[in-house]
Amino acid sequence: MDLVLVIAQGIGLAAACGVRPFLPALTAGALATVPLAADFDGTAYAFLESPAFLLAAALALVVLTVTELRRGGPALVAGPLAAAVGGLGIGLGAVLFAGLLAGAGLPAWPGLLAGLVCAALAGAGARDFFGRVAGRLDGQARSALVVYLEGLALALGLLALLAAPLALVALVALGVVTLRGRRRDAGKYAGLRVLR
Repeated sequence: MDLVLVIAQGIGLAAACGVRPFLPALTAGALATVPLAADFDGTAYAFLESPAFLLAAALALVVLTVTELRRGGPALVAGPLAAAVGGLGIGLGAVLFAGLLAGAGLPAWPGLLAGLVCAALAGAGARDFFGRVAGRLDGQARSALVVYLEGLALALGLLALLAAPLALVALVALGVVTLRGRRRDAGKYAGLRVLR
């Protein structure tokens, strides 16, 4: 497999895990069992396509979704659940990126480092954007954000695995939306700083 394609897949998949951890990991593992878009067999990351890992990811996805729906929205702000979701997303993103590199016969350690960075950046952008959106919504609409976040993570994960260059475009779009939102928020309160 072409090195550039594997790196693009890793970036996109790590970013998808940064948005939401379990559905992209479940998708990558399920597709690797075929193997359609990834193959972890024969590497130290073969567990990513094992039935036990896939079952654990599916159960974690269900538990997280039910918990967030009961709470009335996704875990986006500071707190134990938000920290756990963010940490798991960063960790899974790093492991999946490393697994893709190892599956292509390349050293895995750069994937761990790059996956940490990609997942952390995408997670921060998604939390920032969806956090601002959640602040403007009523309770029922805020609960629907759980589904939108999972859908975004699934779309990014599938794009990363099946059309890697498009995943990079989607990741850039997420960054642009986040930066524009931060600039808008900074400009909104700029006048208040003058009054001090």
